[in-house]
Amino acid sequence: MPSARSPRSSLATLAKRLEALERAVARPAAAAPDSERYWLVGRMQAEPAPGAVAYGGSVTTPRGEHYVWQKQARAADLYRFDWTSVEAVLIGLGHPVRLAILKAVLEGRGTAAELQRLEGLGTTGQLYHHLKILERGGWVRSLERGMYGVPGERVVPLLTILAACAG
Repeated sequence: MPSARSPRSSLATLAKRLEALERAVARPAAAAPDSERYWLVGRMQAEPAPGAVAYGGSVTTPRGEHYVWQKQARAADLYRFDWTSVEAVLIGLGHPVRLAILKAVLEGRGTAAELQRLEGLGTTGQLYHHLKILERGGWVRSLERGMYGVPGERVVPLLTILAACAG
């Protein structure tokens, strides 16, 4: 014989079941990720609001500076985001000479004189042109007269971009 339930508790039970079904339909079942290799993805899939990207790192630069950084963004927010607003950031990384400058600065060769010796750089005017573009994108900053550094909040994002490009 079925147990007697109040209409209110039956309705609450049905509402919970419907909510669970709607979540299951809205979020297609994904193959269970290899928990060792994809620990971050597994953790993110377990969250109540699916559809996100994240990155982070704990790194020590060749100069001995240590940075810990992480960031997560919802995919829906990124799709709505004005991608053209990051043009200056991406342009900063879009030239081989600027990448060489950025690498040298991160390795500790941050004076204008040291950077001027980079192969393929060109004139002093060209160096400052590239530095200005890197500064505009937030990839380097002038620390003192003639000395440049990579801002700490840019180190892990930069290495994350390189890791994504390296395969």
